[in-house]
Amino acid sequence: MPALHFNLQHTDTDSKARAGKITTDHGEILTPIFMPVGTVGSVKAVTQQQLHEEVKAQIILGNTYHLYLRPALETLEAAGGLHKFNGWYKPILTDSGGYQVFSLANNRKLTEEGALFQSHIDGSKHLFTPENVMDIQRIIGGDIVMAFDECPPYPSDYKYAKDSMELTHRWLDRCFQRFNSTPDKYGYTQNLFPIVQGSTYKDLRTASAEFIASKNATGNAIGGLSVGEPTEMMYEFTELCCNILPVQKPRYLMGVGTPWNILESIALGVDMFDCVMPTRNGRNAMLFTSNGVINIDNKKWEKDFSVIDDGIDCHTSNYYSKAYLRHLMKSKEFLGLTIASVHNLAFYLWLVGEARKHILAGDFTGWKNEMVVRLQQRL
Repeated sequence: MPALHFNLQHTDTDSKARAGKITTDHGEILTPIFMPVGTVGSVKAVTQQQLHEEVKAQIILGNTYHLYLRPALETLEAAGGLHKFNGWYKPILTDSGGYQVFSLANNRKLTEEGALFQSHIDGSKHLFTPENVMDIQRIIGGDIVMAFDECPPYPSDYKYAKDSMELTHRWLDRCFQRFNSTPDKYGYTQNLFPIVQGSTYKDLRTASAEFIASKNATGNAIGGLSVGEPTEMMYEFTELCCNILPVQKPRYLMGVGTPWNILESIALGVDMFDCVMPTRNGRNAMLFTSNGVINIDNKKWEKDFSVIDDGIDCHTSNYYSKAYLRHLMKSKEFLGLTIASVHNLAFYLWLVGEARKHILAGDFTGWKNEMVVRLQQRL
């Protein structure tokens, strides 16, 4: 059995939705799954205890670009990797830093060798290559590490998208070469996922998905979507990729998205999701609930003493009132950010858990269609 094993347990009869189980050296992940984003080694405003007990997270993300710059590799290595540094002993996925280099860094320069960029912290110059990004992720210590790719902007013209995809493929070969020639770092097995690119061109997406599938990796990712393209286009290219990527390997749609985006993408055959939306939107007073979307800033909640959401299994959501949370947010009290973030994350994990139950029960499509309408209501 490979270090990361995917057991496909059930596929929906009316859609391509799947229920499965990913087994890693740090534990099991039941799919479909949402992964909270812990950019700098922490999920913003949320403790690891809350992630365990209330959010019920099974895997979280760390970001290579940010962790490489701060606290830096020397500290992470001395700690024994990110699991020991931040006290999270379930699986961790590290992204390659590519998206941040291309979106955050100033004066970046892309060459065949890699990406030269300036730190957003102190302006110092750094070079990311496929090889050193594999080494960096080994040191950070993710159970799943991502290939170094370029995420082209939307829209991209055909030539740019094609050149970018081909560069990503050449970089991928170098990632695998380096990854396969270096040992696991901390006594557990790490797994490399390649990433499909190709922007919004069918022939490029097809070629990239076929190239990625040919690598026979333990899992595969779909990148370069949810970057500004119309929603229907995102679904179209997600479906195209899922139709090509191997059935017996987990599929990860990067950076997606809203609760309804996630449900529709589950129906297309995606197993894994991540997005900053639940925490970022929570910090900006938007709550996702089992009955629809709430802007907790609105005056209508000022004297609403009902709990945030009694439809999900989360102490925070079932304990604090809408009126109290509104008061905290209006007062710019830090506790408000934590309550909103914990609730939104717990809701996302509840949602994918419910999706899994309905896939296994055989009534996913009808449930999904009802939920997509309900969840988009503005309360």
